[in-house]
Amino acid sequence: MSGSDTASFTDPGFLAHFGLSRVNVLEYFLHPLNPFRSQNPTNNTPCCNELLAMQHISIGHLMQNGTGVRAGPLSLAQAEEEYNAALSRLTGEQYELLPPPPSDSDAENAQAPLFVIRHVLRKNVAVAPVLGIYYVLEGVIYKSPSMRTLMKSNIARTCKGLEDACDVLSNSAWYSTSLGYFFDFEASKTSLEEEEDEVDILERMKKKRNRTRRVLDNRRPGERTEEEEEGLRSKEKMNSILLRLSKSSFVQDS
Repeated sequence: MSGSDTASFTDPGFLAHFGLSRVNVLEYFLHPLNPFRSQNPTNNTPCCNELLAMQHISIGHLMQNGTGVRAGPLSLAQAEEEYNAALSRLTGEQYELLPPPPSDSDAENAQAPLFVIRHVLRKNVAVAPVLGIYYVLEGVIYKSPSMRTLMKSNIARTCKGLEDACDVLSNSAWYSTSLGYFFDFEASKTSLEEEEDEVDILERMKKKRNRTRRVLDNRRPGERTEEEEEGLRSKEKMNSILLRLSKSSFVQDS
């Protein structure tokens, strides 16, 4: 299994035996077969989480026994705080369990279906560049997509939408000697060629034009000026002439 953005990892044996919660999700992530964990730690040394594990420092152990300064048992939030403090004192590659959403119950936080783990290269207490983000959803580990991957996906989706829109426009584009270029979206060009002729299309376009004119100018005849009335009568006559020309054998044969 590769560590690509589309890969995932799960260990059914671990999940069946131990279950999964905030107490052990870091141990689950550090499974030797997990392709997402770093296979070449800095200076060929184990990651900081494994160094802490060698010292018997883990969230579960801290919850039971506490620390030398804070006696146990500790709550989940207290144990995570102590574990993160121990990580911050080390340098090198680390896997941090990010805080859960606000909740009033530690038990609810512990059994949440989603955990977020951040891979960092800690240089000191304040400087820790992020190397990657990982999600553990219902026991399956995924790598968060990079910004480059998200941009490529968005661009590809946008181009596909533009291509589909151009296909629709291409199939709906028509040309008439009387109307010029126009679009008809009520049917594809193929079905129009099979079921309708150009005269029917022109008549439908004429009705659309008249309907648009009435919406734009819904005044009564007496409310228009003489110039406006004359313009409307001229337009109606021109439309009638164009329609008769479109029905003539000369236009249809051309």
